[in-house]
Amino acid sequence: QVRLIESGGGLVQAGDSLRLSCAASGRTFSSHAMGWFRQAPGKEREFVAAITWTSDSTYYADSVKGRFTISRDNAKNTVYLQMNSLKPEDTAVYYCAARRGVGSRRGYEYDYWGQGTQVTVSS
Repeated sequence: QVRLIESGGGLVQAGDSLRLSCAASGRTFSSHAMGWFRQAPGKEREFVAAITWTSDSTYYADSVKGRFTISRDNAKNTVYLQMNSLKPEDTAVYYCAARRGVGSRRGYEYDYWGQGTQVTVSS
């Protein structure tokens, strides 16, 4: 069992940066790939980024590539999403998720989900 708690969301202006954190409980965190997803009002949940448990591979949605960076610290059971050059279209609830095995862009392949943290970017 893995429990995930996101933090770091907030209201920022376009061009600003935020760093989201996802703290995980459970002894098997280091064996799980981690992902970040987001859901804007009236839209479906979409993939943002993922990272393997060894951090040797990362994956990004085209819409955030070059602006967002996913990383993890297995010693702290935490995964991060550094978001730079934020745009109003990045406004959404951001969720972290965990799955055994390799990273995936498909939300249905994740076993555990956090409750989400709101990110609002004003123009």
